Amino acid sequence: MRDSRSTILGFNIKIERIRKKVSQLELAELSNISLNSIQKIENGKQTPSALVVFDIAKALKIDLVSLYKDIQ
Repeated sequence: MRDSRSTILGFNIKIERIRKKVSQLELAELSNISLNSIQKIENGKQTPSALVVFDIAKALKIDLVSLYKDIQ
């Protein structure tokens, strides 16, 4: 069963990645996270650690808090 928070976080990451015109592969390389993990995170199938989210936000050059919007 998927956690709705993971689904929302993954969706937010995907939206920000698309806004920045970055492919999943590019994000994986920029954040030093495997492509498979990026795909699972974006699909809500994997809950990333806070450090992984930090690395993704840094790679996308966005505020960490923006990735957690709409999560309660």
